[in-house]
Parts: sequence; C-alpha cells; structure tokens
Amino acid sequence: MASEIKIGNLKVGYSNPPVIIAEIGINHAGSLDTAKKLADLAAENGADIIKSQFHIPSEEMSPAAKSVVPPHTKQSIYEIIEDCSLTPEEEYHFKLHIEELGKQYLCTPFSSKAAHLLGEMNVSAFKIGSGECSNNAVLEASAIYKKPMIISTGMNTIKSVKKTCEFIRNFIEDAFMLMHTTNLYPTPEHLVRLEGIRELQSIVGNSRVGLSDHTQSNLACLGAVANGAVILERHFTDSKEREGPDIINSMTPSELRDLKKESFLMFKMRGGTKKNE
Repeated sequence: MASEIKIGNLKVGYSNPPVIIAEIGINHAGSLDTAKKLADLAAENGADIIKSQFHIPSEEMSPAAKSVVPPHTKQSIYEIIEDCSLTPEEEYHFKLHIEELGKQYLCTPFSSKAAHLLGEMNVSAFKIGSGECSNNAVLEASAIYKKPMIISTGMNTIKSVKKTCEFIRNFIEDAFMLMHTTNLYPTPEHLVRLEGIRELQSIVGNSRVGLSDHTQSNLACLGAVANGAVILERHFTDSKEREGPDIINSMTPSELRDLKKESFLMFKMRGGTKKNE
C-alpha cells in the first residue's frame, strides 16, 4: 500500500504532519468576492488546502429536491444550492486565486458534468463527497483525469466503501484516500465514532485515512490525529455570525490557527510503544 500521496506539492501520509483542509464550501453564499476573502483568511491562518464545492443544481438534483428542507435550514436544498453556487467561470477564477496564495485548490463535484469541468481546469486532485462515494458516474468522470482522489464515506457502509475502492483502483490504482465522516450538521459527540478511522485504515492502510469533521470544535480532529488521521477537513468561515447552513459547524480563523498548531503537537505525540522507554 502507498506510504504517502502527493496532492500538488503536498505530501500526505502517516509519517507527515496532518494536512489541514479549510472547506469554504457554500459559505461564500454565491459571491466570488466573499469566496476570495475567505480564502485569504484561510491561507493566512494555516490552511494547507482550501476547498470549494462545484454545484450545478440542474445536473445533480431532481425537481423533487425543491420540496426537501434540511432540518437546520428554512430553505429547500435546491434553493440553498442554487443561491450558493459559483458559475464555472467564477470557480476557475477562485481556483487561480487560491493557487496565487500558494495553497492547493480542492473541489467537490456533485455531478459528472462538474467533474469534467474540474478536470478541464487541471485540478491537482478531486474531493468526492459522501453522497457520491457510491456514484460510479461521478467517480469515473473524476478518475479518468488520473488525479489523486479524497473520498468521504459518511453515507456508506464498510461493504460499499470496499466496492468504491475496487472501482477506483481500476483508474488510479492506490492514489486515493478515504475520509471518515458523519453527515449530521452539526455532529453530536456520541456520533463522531472515531473508531471508524481504524476500520478504514484496515482497508487502505495507515497513510490514506483522514477525517472530514462536522462538529463544532477541533476536538474530534485532534482525536482523529491520535487515531492516525493524516488529513483533516473542517468547514471555514470568517465569523459565526455569517448566515448559511454550514456556519454552525464551521471553524473561525482563530480555531484554524489552533487546529494547525495542536494537530501538529498531537502528531508528535502519537505512535511509539512502551518499548521505546
């Protein structure tokens, strides 16, 4: 199994300090200017990777989604995504802005069309969301570009995750990682289930598992590092006062600074045995 994976100029693996992903997602509320300002803050406060979400509502959702209202919002999921989407041109300019900051750009496609557009942008890697973990159409549309893939697993069983791994290996061999995830926003502590990290490690090895966290503090991420996570993802905002469905589980600049510092310390603490004394 691969000892590390390269995402752009970043080396991700068990022997390396944890890589931090600041997930801006839809916290920009559809504004490219806001997205750039959030990226600036994320870069200044320790993010290694700055992540976006590439939504094309008509490609990823049926009309029935217009009547589906998530429990933590008042709008339908279709309306939320429609209001918070950047155009393909704006997404490309956002990518360039992040790269000009000296950071790695990462993005989640929610449809095959979005995946192909990202591939044409020559992204360094693809991030696959939990909802697409078993979506072979989106997986293949991403994998044919032969870039590393980071795959969240929150809506899947160990059995379905293994099937995804088998499918992806046909395209990129072992150049992919799995993210333990709980898809509740925010995630209550008793449903974080960090033992899931070890279960995923048993499938792909210690150097290829991380945590995509939806709690309201850094604690789960630090526990994940203690359990061997090599990459950490949290949503990011400039202020908890900003409106948006993901703000409640987003970290602020000061929390990002703390995560960068404390995850490195936890990385130094993990490993070793009593024989080392």
